[in-house]
Amino acid sequence: MGSKGAGGSEAQKYVWEGAIPLQIHLHESEVTILPPPPPALILAPRIGYLPLLGTKIKPFFSNSLPPGVDTIWFEYKGLPLKWYIPTGVLFDLLCAEPERPWNLTVHFRGYPGNILTPCEGEDSAKWSFINSLKEAAYIINGNCKNVMNMSQPDQLELWRSIMDGNLEAYLRISSKLKLGLVVDDFSIQLSSSSPKSPESTQNADGTGPAKTGRIPVRLYVRTINEDFDDLQDAPAVESWDKISYINRPVEIHGDGGKCFTLCDAITKLLPELFGEKLLPKDDVSGEEVEVGQRLSLEETNKSSTGQSGEMLNERIVSCSVSDGAEIKLIRIQGIEPKMEIPFAWVVNNLMNPDYFLHICVYVKIQEPITI
Repeated sequence: MGSKGAGGSEAQKYVWEGAIPLQIHLHESEVTILPPPPPALILAPRIGYLPLLGTKIKPFFSNSLPPGVDTIWFEYKGLPLKWYIPTGVLFDLLCAEPERPWNLTVHFRGYPGNILTPCEGEDSAKWSFINSLKEAAYIINGNCKNVMNMSQPDQLELWRSIMDGNLEAYLRISSKLKLGLVVDDFSIQLSSSSPKSPESTQNADGTGPAKTGRIPVRLYVRTINEDFDDLQDAPAVESWDKISYINRPVEIHGDGGKCFTLCDAITKLLPELFGEKLLPKDDVSGEEVEVGQRLSLEETNKSSTGQSGEMLNERIVSCSVSDGAEIKLIRIQGIEPKMEIPFAWVVNNLMNPDYFLHICVYVKIQEPITI
């Protein structure tokens, strides 16, 4: 995921060490004792998944629960949270103004199967991650053989590295997948005067991993129909209908030496907002359909239905958003990046362990957009 040493880049280390303080309350309908139990205070890794918190949370509330079988799920302001979306992405998407601690409600009964896909704890999270990895591999290399052919020990070690937040172990195992990397000229220039690691020297000799320009992206577009000046005044998400969940690969390519920026990528990802027609079928939509057909990801199919916000909006204006739509916020790994930042740097340093770049976009629009 970029030119770096065996331990990963500094930005990657920040991502992997990132955590969100949670204050978790047991839903009042499941409290059977007085006084009710106090909330649980824990740190949730950004790259993790909410079901993985079950073993940590259960001891706080086990004496308060009514009889029955445990099926853990979470909600935020009445909205059931989709467990297969990384915790950090959920936070970036649903908290316009970061809320610390993040107040969530946990349930152990009454699973909302009409809203959420079934979840059986850690196993479901693990296989959702593996399926996302397969999908990313297919987008990058045109096949997912290396993921499919992973040995059981490697698969378990890869998953354990995510559970433990062990970036070094993750990089060691994921390197065996031979997923292509994008060339990040910006970071190369920054490190040109630094001692070269064996890996970077190998890449410079052309014997390292193959480079690619096809980037797996999961885009979460939060549509807001009300005007607001401050992020803290943004209306809460009452339904997942307000969120458009899009899988759309981005192809990085140079144009006469011009740097391909985050703004360029967002323009390609959201042509509906930039007054452009959808990309040709052989560029995007055919790939999306083929990936969906080959991998049959249940969560994909079901879900398809440090700068200030002011500074960010000033930068976004240059992207020429079409009339009637205004991008209020773009957030990746809790960061509100400059729009002129090289997209290759964003990919190499801010992508999730499933090799997808998860981007949250807040769009104010008079009428809901059709994507």
